[in-house]
Amino acid sequence: MLIRQAPDIRSSEITDEKLYLNRRRFIQAASAGALAFSVPVGEAEAQKPKGPFDTDEELTPYDDVTTYNNFVEFGPDKSDPSENARSLRIKPWTVRVEGEVKRPENYNLEDLVKPYKLEDRIYRLRCVEAWSMVIPWLGFPLGELIKRLEPTSKAKYIEFTTLHAPDQMPGQRSSMLPWPYVEGLRLDEAMHPLTILAVGLYGKPLPNQNGAPLRLVVPWKYGFKSVKSIVRMRFVEKQPRNTWAIQAPNEYGFYANVNPEVDHPRWSQSRERRIGDFFRRKTLMFNGYADRVSDLYRNLDLRKNF
Repeated sequence: MLIRQAPDIRSSEITDEKLYLNRRRFIQAASAGALAFSVPVGEAEAQKPKGPFDTDEELTPYDDVTTYNNFVEFGPDKSDPSENARSLRIKPWTVRVEGEVKRPENYNLEDLVKPYKLEDRIYRLRCVEAWSMVIPWLGFPLGELIKRLEPTSKAKYIEFTTLHAPDQMPGQRSSMLPWPYVEGLRLDEAMHPLTILAVGLYGKPLPNQNGAPLRLVVPWKYGFKSVKSIVRMRFVEKQPRNTWAIQAPNEYGFYANVNPEVDHPRWSQSRERRIGDFFRRKTLMFNGYADRVSDLYRNLDLRKNF
């Protein structure tokens, strides 16, 4: 398979993954074409894994992470996002917080993120993006933001909405999906410390094709749950209607937990392919995070609630 480098990222700007693995200092985040604020990256710890949720598996190369993507707002093919996402304008960026919450407001991204010290907030997580990958995300737990926003007692779910801008996102000019893209989590899922709001990867600001400038990362779920380019967070009492469950309810449910025992109607999910590998490997329950998240679904039938 031919992997093409994202056209708006020069090779000289790409952090060599070997530097990360050797725990050297990252190149400081470039500001051109990225966030309106710099993303600090500190000295990595000598021990490995780095944090309580980190994997010590080999990282997926930066080129693969940024050139093989599912972001249908830029087109249905895996190469479309890296080819078309340069049209996305990420400065300025605001996120509307509304619903059952005590601090509803239009937040500038800088103000939303500023309270969280991002230095060393690196999460080496297994993820199901276009294929299975291991990505060093830069961000902070969504739960920290939720506590700051103070949801009311009526809030049971959070609904997330992606930017709707057909002039910038050519995929939205088609009727492929009902736009804008909407996803949701139960509040307890959103509060879990493994649920991350990411602003970067490999020590650099998120490339547009990876969901710049702000995206969700829920590593125990299939990738379509990890909504990208977020412009709205709405705290609600009832379960949101997420886009893929509306589009194909027999194939995509609300929960989207990685479960090798429940097949997709058109293929088996018992084995997965890590990007760069020739052979498939056994799919792990909850993508390998079962010991961390299975209690969230103790009383749920995961075959019916897929």
